[in-house]
Amino acid sequence: MVEKVSKSDAEWKAQLSKEQYHVTRKKGTERAFTGPLNENKAVGTYKCVCCNEPLFSSETKYESGTGWPSFYKPLNEEMVGEIEDRSFFMRRVEVICNKCDAHLGHVFPDGPEPTGLRYCLNSASLQFEGDTE
Repeated sequence: MVEKVSKSDAEWKAQLSKEQYHVTRKKGTERAFTGPLNENKAVGTYKCVCCNEPLFSSETKYESGTGWPSFYKPLNEEMVGEIEDRSFFMRRVEVICNKCDAHLGHVFPDGPEPTGLRYCLNSASLQFEGDTE
């Protein structure tokens, strides 16, 4: 069972930048190739920008060519939720942080092995913590 983080809209607005709030709390999307984590090649962990939950490892990050950070699997599948998204006349699967319900991006079935999945995420929904070793 995941322990939930719950805050008011005002608390999220005070904690997050305008773009982070738009992406994570209002299900927005940053423009392709504009997020600073898309090109990040450092070794470490990608955490939820809202609750600091570790979600993805640099070991599963790959270059998808889409313009957004892409991963083929989460660190802990229990912490990453999936919700059917039928917005904009499309059928997609939204990816959320199960701890705070932050919108992270979408998952698609066109990724590399071993999972065949592409978790296509917004840099604005993540914070990177590099390994210190």
